[in-house]
Amino acid sequence: MSDAPLYLEPRLTSGPAALLRSGPFLHGLVDALGSPLNVVLPEELERNAEAFAEVLRRHRLPGRIWFAHKATGSSALVRHAAATGAGLDAASVEELQHALGAGFTGDRIMATGPKDPAFLWLAARCGATVNADGPGELVAAARLVRTYGLPRLRVVLRLSEFGAAGPRTLSRPTRFGTPERNLARLVDLLDTLGDALEPVGVGYHLDTTSADEKAVALEGCLRAVDELRLRGFRPRAIDVGGGFGISYLAHAAQWERWTSALTEAVLGRRGPLAWGGYGYGLRVENGVLKGAPALYPAYRPAAGAAYLDELLSRPAPGLGRPLGTLLLESLCDLYAEPGRALVDQCGLTLGRVMEVRDDAGGPPRVRLALNAGDVGLEEHGVLVDPVLVPRDGGAAPAGPATGTDTGTAAGTAAGPVGVHLMGNLCLEADLITRRTVFLPRLPRPGDLLAFPNTAGYCMDFTATRAQRQPVARKVAVRAAAAGTAADDAGGEGGAWRWCLDEQYWPVTETGG
Repeated sequence: MSDAPLYLEPRLTSGPAALLRSGPFLHGLVDALGSPLNVVLPEELERNAEAFAEVLRRHRLPGRIWFAHKATGSSALVRHAAATGAGLDAASVEELQHALGAGFTGDRIMATGPKDPAFLWLAARCGATVNADGPGELVAAARLVRTYGLPRLRVVLRLSEFGAAGPRTLSRPTRFGTPERNLARLVDLLDTLGDALEPVGVGYHLDTTSADEKAVALEGCLRAVDELRLRGFRPRAIDVGGGFGISYLAHAAQWERWTSALTEAVLGRRGPLAWGGYGYGLRVENGVLKGAPALYPAYRPAAGAAYLDELLSRPAPGLGRPLGTLLLESLCDLYAEPGRALVDQCGLTLGRVMEVRDDAGGPPRVRLALNAGDVGLEEHGVLVDPVLVPRDGGAAPAGPATGTDTGTAAGTAAGPVGVHLMGNLCLEADLITRRTVFLPRLPRPGDLLAFPNTAGYCMDFTATRAQRQPVARKVAVRAAAAGTAADDAGGEGGAWRWCLDEQYWPVTETGG
């Protein structure tokens, strides 16, 4: 097998690519606000939302895209979402409060996830739609509506464990939703709660990227809508949940080459690809390869809005006609709850290089002023190369690891180099990436490594103040208008304006 560098080049749209070419600007931000630093690009979210809306138009379906708040802790991204036509999926009372404060009105909010009394009360009080997991939530919601004299509450019935005609499609077990086989009992309960609850639809939320499982669930929801209508209810929406994904990588061939090399490494047919020979879920027992890679499919030919388009174009497993056509004929709105897919390309995490050690044998060790909790890419099974942003103000050497072109390694005279990225915690396990990462040249102290596409889950979900290390601050940026004084002062990547994340509003100009 070739020993050429195993790059995993990030896919970058024009906005983040231009930002990463603005080295002096990024270094100035880190100089002022410290490392680690999270940078979000709110306007990218608007482009993603429009792509989902275009899919609905293409299939002639009415409906709404609900942004799954749990994907991000950024106020700027949530506030910018409020300025679009999207709704918001809140999975806690705190997320619901944040959404209301960001500009969402109750009719544009859906309450999902486990619900305590405070969460249910505020959802009912502000007029949100409640995505109910089971009979207990329905009874509790009706009690609150009756006790406090609130308007009739809209509910979506979340279902699970769908049956399918023909070959059985196995679904992962889920702790959410009512099994489809129990729908009749759920409808019997709704008959007694009609004064307090209005069932406006049914839905599912599957922890999978499998289009087969989603197609079975969507067809099951169409059956459930028919059942509700036979019982005198008037449902008008089907919620297909989230799980539309991101394609993190620019090239399928790099992903295929790396995963093939991982198998070879675990089998001992080539050197290890990761610290300590880590196999990412693969192992060898008695000479036999076992297990499965515990990895997110980092290259996906169809992700985000394109995945939804493919799902709606897919024939229903039992009825054989496109699911989008069946939805249209059912006179149902389509609800979808993308999280990661709506913040695709909406943020990156910066870490400053503090030390480079090349004295221990094996790949050099690069210590950064951040830790594995600050950039949880591997925590979520995502493998993607960081981008080197040199301190000297020049552009990073050309090559796949910079995200600036699609060629093979060029780099400096020293050429590309494989490194291990270490964090700033006093823990053996604090590896930013377990795998050996290839960069166009060996970093130097003061350089930055930019970890792209971390806005969805990876910059917020695992961040802690372990060992009293600072949690990354967050800033929102937007490109300066062409022809302005700020634009004239810009470097290679153009000029950028910025503000602290909590100071961002869609209607105000960022400074900087």
